[in-house]
Amino acid sequence: MAKTAAAEVRAGDRAVRVSSPDRVVYEATDRTPAITKLMVAEYAAAVGDALMRALRDRPTALERWPDGWREGMRLATGPTDRDADGFYQKRAPKGAPDYLETVQVMFPSGRRADEICPTEIAVPVWCVQMGTLTFHPWPVRRTDVDHPDELRIDLDPQPGTTFADAVRVAGLAHELLEELGLRGFPKTSGNRGVHVYVRIRPEWTFEELRHAAIGFGRELERRDAGVTTAWWKEERGARIFVDYNQNNRDRTIASAYSLRPRPGAPVSTPLTWDELAELRDPRELNLLTVPERLAERGDAWAEIDDVAHDLTPLLELWETLPGGELNFPPDYPKMPGEPPRVQPSKKVAAHWDEEGNRREK
Repeated sequence: MAKTAAAEVRAGDRAVRVSSPDRVVYEATDRTPAITKLMVAEYAAAVGDALMRALRDRPTALERWPDGWREGMRLATGPTDRDADGFYQKRAPKGAPDYLETVQVMFPSGRRADEICPTEIAVPVWCVQMGTLTFHPWPVRRTDVDHPDELRIDLDPQPGTTFADAVRVAGLAHELLEELGLRGFPKTSGNRGVHVYVRIRPEWTFEELRHAAIGFGRELERRDAGVTTAWWKEERGARIFVDYNQNNRDRTIASAYSLRPRPGAPVSTPLTWDELAELRDPRELNLLTVPERLAERGDAWAEIDDVAHDLTPLLELWETLPGGELNFPPDYPKMPGEPPRVQPSKKVAAHWDEEGNRREK
């Protein structure tokens, strides 16, 4: 069979070459036809201004699925996991076009890397050509990669909860933000969760940003028994988990208008608070429906760059609410004040000192 000729997609002032344009990236579902690589590239170009609002001048990791995505495919868990179908690209790929720019970032390990920093829509479209489905921007700009300008509240449904539960908790988050004088911008995660972003002045560290997220989560816990900040899954129960660790250095969330590797090519879609409250099935927001919706209604996050809040009210919650420090991800070095990194069900008190360090046998 003859190989399909490459196609071109107009992206701003550039034409981006797309090889294997008829490659199936998402298989057909009862809601959507088969989605090809060319359709994914055309989608990225169609939502260009809104997508760039989320990515512009931010170091961005790429979630790449070179052969497309199918049920049962697996995302790599680390650099040595070579049998996975998808992987995170945290360094600029070789052979990138000359218009692709990078910025150097430092990981928790102290290692550094030059990461893609989108400056124009041709960059995300080229990344689609390289098999990218989901963009994972840092909450910083290239001018200051050590001071975040964005708090990200990740409302993650645990087993036994639903998207409707996440929407309900998002409504509580909206009320709390308004009480604190902060404007939040919600979006679907592209699966069952909800993300709420708050733009802040880039005056605080990642550690302070994380503490602000913990303080916010604890106040939600205090107000609603259906919310938890428990790091260990065995302690979360059927509640909505506020994933505070998404605000650490090198922790990222799928960007607004990113596709997700799920059936039907769902999109992590910005909504108004009223639209979120009325949404029953996030699968309605997908590659086929979102461009038309965006053209008709505009971007619900069009004003997100117009605000830059003070983080102090959230840091005051961290200081005043009880609970102290919480666990960091396992790839982080042991942090000051951090509880023991052992599942509560496996912890034997006699084996740990008061600072959470394992005693010598």
